[in-house]
Amino acid sequence: MAKNLLIVESPAKAKTINKYLGKDFQVLASYGHVRDLKPKEGAVDPEHDFAMAYEIIERNEKHVDAIARAAKQADDIYLATDLDREGEAISWHISEILRERGLTEGKQLHRVVFSEITQKAIQAAVAQPRELSLDMVDAQQARRALDYLVGFNLSPVLWRKVQRGLSAGRVQSPALRMIVEREEEIEAFVPREYWSIDADLQHTGGDFKARLTRLYGKRFEQFDLTTEADAMTARSRLAAAAGGQLSVTEVGSKERKRRPAPPFTTSTLQQEAARKLGFSTSRTMRVAQGLYEGVGLGSEGSVGLITYMRTDATALADDAVVELRQLIARDFGREAVPDAVQVYKAKSKNAQEAHEAIRPTSAMRTPRSVAAFLNDDQRKLYELIWKRTVACQMIHATLNTVSVDFALPQTEGGDAAFRATGTTVVTAGFLAVYEEGRDQRSAEDDDEGRRLPRLEVGDRIPLRDILADQHFTEPPPRYSEASLVKALEEYGIGRPSTYASIIQVLLNREYVLLDSRRFKPTDVGRAVGKFLTQHFTRYVDYDFTAHLEDELDAVSRGEEAWVPLMQRFWQPFKQQVDEKTESVDRSEASGARELGTDPKTGKPVSVRLGRFGPYAAIGTKDDEEKPQFASLRPGQSMHTLTLEEALELFKLPRKLGQAENGEEVSVGVGRFGPFVKQGAVYASLKAEDDPYTIELPRALQIVEEKLLAIANRTIKDFGNGVQVLNGRYGPYITDGDKNAKIPKDQEPSELTLEQCQELLAAAPVKKGRGGRATTKKAVAKKAAVKKAAAPKAAAKKAAVKKTATKKTATKKAAVKKAATKTSRSKPAALAGEQD
Repeated sequence: MAKNLLIVESPAKAKTINKYLGKDFQVLASYGHVRDLKPKEGAVDPEHDFAMAYEIIERNEKHVDAIARAAKQADDIYLATDLDREGEAISWHISEILRERGLTEGKQLHRVVFSEITQKAIQAAVAQPRELSLDMVDAQQARRALDYLVGFNLSPVLWRKVQRGLSAGRVQSPALRMIVEREEEIEAFVPREYWSIDADLQHTGGDFKARLTRLYGKRFEQFDLTTEADAMTARSRLAAAAGGQLSVTEVGSKERKRRPAPPFTTSTLQQEAARKLGFSTSRTMRVAQGLYEGVGLGSEGSVGLITYMRTDATALADDAVVELRQLIARDFGREAVPDAVQVYKAKSKNAQEAHEAIRPTSAMRTPRSVAAFLNDDQRKLYELIWKRTVACQMIHATLNTVSVDFALPQTEGGDAAFRATGTTVVTAGFLAVYEEGRDQRSAEDDDEGRRLPRLEVGDRIPLRDILADQHFTEPPPRYSEASLVKALEEYGIGRPSTYASIIQVLLNREYVLLDSRRFKPTDVGRAVGKFLTQHFTRYVDYDFTAHLEDELDAVSRGEEAWVPLMQRFWQPFKQQVDEKTESVDRSEASGARELGTDPKTGKPVSVRLGRFGPYAAIGTKDDEEKPQFASLRPGQSMHTLTLEEALELFKLPRKLGQAENGEEVSVGVGRFGPFVKQGAVYASLKAEDDPYTIELPRALQIVEEKLLAIANRTIKDFGNGVQVLNGRYGPYITDGDKNAKIPKDQEPSELTLEQCQELLAAAPVKKGRGGRATTKKAVAKKAAVKKAAAPKAAAKKAAVKKTATKKTATKKAAVKKAATKTSRSKPAALAGEQD
């Protein structure tokens, strides 16, 4: 048995590290977090210094047991989880589990950290271990407790006031506010018309254009010409004054230097991967994790290709810089190496300078040399990181910008002038390797790469035409993943390790969706965002959230205690939750709007947020007649719906006619979208079908397809609930509770009942609502209850009839009494996100 046990988070990392430490070490993985708060109310106790009740995460129990068995035999235990706050907390949880099991007595526990998985880094870290940082652990515990308390207390308010099943997160809510406010800016935006004027010039060295810079004796501004009439008048006067040519009055040339971008931090890697590779933040982090933990490089075995990918530092290790300068001199010439090392200062307020930026573990492993061992995503991301890192240590680029002015003789109303600009690269420098992407192009970007012909003062250039172009100002763009991450970083919301999870949570909850790779809030997301902004302003305030992050950083540095921080947050927060639970009106909270009056009935028309999404209503619940309801069409929003659009919705259901068998055929919109109904058969419309225009022949075709699918669905039915069916992904077996795959060598129609029952017994438990598989414990418990109940079943059956009335009344009273408690405990699975 190995003398030493070293514990990391992932099996891939364990595999890579194992080869560096020799036979005296056993390397095991925890498979991520090992403990979390119990998923029920009271797991964080504000009355007792925010004591936290943890339990081992069920899916990792076997890994924890393996670590415990190995720890029992080991002399020394090395905790080598990630080097950030979360990694520190995982190490602490492992040490606590081992301590509680009595496995740490007489043994040394060492904490080792490294930012790259190379032999040199691993051996150095093991040779120089440190103690666990309880300050970092406290900071992570405070973060977890805050997220839990916000989730468990704010989510029930959303359930009662907005829509059941909703939840709120401490850092996701300000991010949602950001997206919602941008959408409101876009909707409120009023475009302004303006006109630009360019001179189209002809030259033997190449045709080019010049922009109007002066008009009527003053500098030409964006909104000086706002109508077509004004633009055409100005164009005519300029053309008349020019007389078919423009004279060069001034030629200017200016050199400028552009410095390379710093090496990647987590946020800049996510931004650039989104811009250049089209990667989501979660995809970027998943691929980066694989490159960090190790990739098999043929005879070299598993090798960590990049340094740790959760960092806000821009520093590079001295030996990495030396290697980079050697590579640059070798591949790009000595003139590409600057005299002094390029040093970059991190922008983040809490950047840990002891950490490194994201870089290749060896710059000598060029993208080409490792490409054969990487999948497509790994290759693209590694190349991006390698190029950015190499470029950051190269000389600046030198650019030359030439400006040429053309003055016109006196025009009606004053003098006028045009200017042409072009920029060329004098010395490429780092641009030979890499250029940083931008979210939006500027006029300066348009000039780059444009070469002007050689021009001198006094030259007369033939004027081909004067062009007047109409433009309209545009609203601010919706956030892309890159621009949202940039905004979160600038506001100080979240930290490098949390940006991907913030975005993923918003998408998973369907508070936002991606439309052309930009975030658009859903109606539910807007209702939640507006409700929190209006009633919990402080807790979605950017400055407040950023200040709280700063305080957590102070805890991690040992400058502040975590319990007083929690107390300052908890008391006013709990008071506000209690107050808003009583005072806020549900209709106002969910964003309900009255749109006007229905001309046919004279009743009010409104739009509201219901259990299954937004809907329009004619009338109210207080009317004698039941209100009419209609679902919104795809693409419509309850926040922008007009009265006219709402009234159109009530044209459904439409009667289309009759089928050959005399059954009525109609079309409507229900919970799951538009559908055709023929008798008792319902069939969903296809994406290309519009319920407002679809005709009878097409509707009958859709119903026929549905009936055919139903007829072909059942391959075999044994009459006892066990069936062989055709499914979306091919044939399968089901008994209603479990589904089983059919082996490839088996013919579905030839299966016997016994074979089906065997396959069902071996099949995994069917996932329940929300995609969560029933746990082994729950299955075992259910089986035990069923078994225990069986002998009593007969006796119970006889007694049921006699006591039915009494039991029903008692049950109703108990349900009513428990209702308040249940409504607060249900959001458990939705509350307290891990940052």
